[in-house]
Parts: sequence; structure tokens; C-alpha cells
Amino acid sequence: MLNFHRQIKLNLRIKCKLNLFRKPKMIRIYPFIFILLWSSAFITTKPIVDNSDPFSALAFRFFFVAIGFYLFSLYSKNSIIIKKENLIESVFSGILFHGLYLGGVFYSISIGMPAGIAALIVTLQPILTNILSGPILNEKVTIKQWLGAILGFIGATLVLGLDLGTDIPILGFIATIVALIAITSSTIWQKKLSNNLPLSVSNFYQAVGGCLFHALIVIFIAEPYIDFTKTFFIAMSHQIFLVSFGAFTILMFLIKKNSASKTVSIFFLIPAVSAFMGWFFLDEILTKIDLVGFFIATIGVYIATRK
Repeated sequence: MLNFHRQIKLNLRIKCKLNLFRKPKMIRIYPFIFILLWSSAFITTKPIVDNSDPFSALAFRFFFVAIGFYLFSLYSKNSIIIKKENLIESVFSGILFHGLYLGGVFYSISIGMPAGIAALIVTLQPILTNILSGPILNEKVTIKQWLGAILGFIGATLVLGLDLGTDIPILGFIATIVALIAITSSTIWQKKLSNNLPLSVSNFYQAVGGCLFHALIVIFIAEPYIDFTKTFFIAMSHQIFLVSFGAFTILMFLIKKNSASKTVSIFFLIPAVSAFMGWFFLDEILTKIDLVGFFIATIGVYIATRK
């Protein structure tokens, strides 16, 4: 009998150890999936703004994203009836992420801002997050993380390049700065939230916040139009299903489980992966400098995120 009890305890210990190993391995895959999905959004942004104004497109997108997360909440039996403070926090987070950040990027590209320069400005996010996460979140940003952030930015800069002969619209530059501040603030805000809402419920209210933000701009400021071409539907479907449902949910999960400064370091790989996707799908030129930049950015992200 004593040996039987010992065997049960031994089996339980083995199962616990296996579970401990399985969960981190699964979590390690999420950043790679996120990078692939988020990077692919840069390929489909231009076709969308070529067939619509940016704010109508984003209002359209997050209307259906909100419906999708609402249905998923019902399916998973998560109540969307939440506390008032949680509602305000989630909607505000959505305004920052889906409203100011995406609105700034889409608008800047729609008025002629080079996508590479817009992406480079937004890629400053991890460095800005490192600066702010210390005093706001009381996170300790180590020398290792700063070294990784610097290498990551150098690598991203090499991949994107800077076309100094290109005319940069002032409004486009301002819009990308607003987008940079918005995504940095939203990352820190999301990490600082105290609620433990299910991701489907939180994402539902964030999508509602983004939809309302763009709807108000369409009603009072913008001149709305959408040309429902085949190209628009394909690009929009990609951003709704793969980016909003897939990549954004993974990002919220990573922010919740990890430090803000470590989570955003993976953004340095997005320009490089986008360049590879442009080369593979759109026959864009991939130079040796791009490969060097990708290598440096990868080293930077590894240094910044490894334990």
C-alpha cells in the first residue's frame, strides 16, 4: 500500500512537470505567430486606402470585428455585462489601439506618406516603451534590454532605409507621431489595467471603441467613401480575420503575461518580415542590406527578450 501511494505521488509529480514544460513552449510560439500576422497587415493596408478613405475602412473593419468577438463571447459563455470601470478602460484602450494608432498609420499612408518611413517612425515604440515603463509600471529595464532595443532599431532602419529625396507630407508625419504615441500609451495602459476580463470580452469592447472613434470622424470630419472592389474585400478580410482576430488577440495575451518592455521588443522584427513578405508575394526587391538588417534586428530582439 505504501508503494502504491508513492507511485501515485511520483506520477502526479511527473504530470505537473510535463504541464510546466508544455505551457511555456506554447507561449514561446505566440510571438512568432504574432510577427507573421502583424507584418502581413502592411501588405494589405495600401490596397485598402486605395479603395476607400482610411476612417470609413477602419469603421467598417471594427464593426465586423466587434460582432465577431461578441459572437465568440456568447459561444464561450463569457458575459459581456461588466463593471463600469472595466468598460471605460477597455473602450479607451480600443480608442488608443484601433483609433489613434491605426487611424494615424492609415491616414498618413493615404495622403502620400512613404510606408517605409511611417513604419520606421512607429518602430520607435519599443524604445519609447522602455523609457516610460520604468516610471509608470515600475518595470526594471536592464542594460541588456536597452542593448537589444538599440540593435533592433538599427536593424529595422537598415531594412526600411530612408529615402531622403522623398517629400514627406507634414500632416502625414504628424499622424505617424500621433500613432507612435498612441500605440506606446495603449501598450502601457493595457499592462497597467487591473481587470481580469476574458480576452474575447475585452477585445469586443476595444473593437467597439475603435469603431465608434472612426464612425465619429466619418460623421463630422472625413468625406466617407468605400469602393467595394474584389481587392478591397480580400485585403479587408485579411485584416479582420488574421490581424484583428489573430494578431491583436495574441498581442493582448503577451502584454498580459509578460513585461511591456519585453513584449514590444518583437516589433523590431516586423519591418524585416514585412520586407520578406513583400519580396515573396509582391516581387519587391530584397537587398543584402535588408538581410543584414534582419540579422541585426533578430539579435537585438533575442538579447532584449531572453531570460
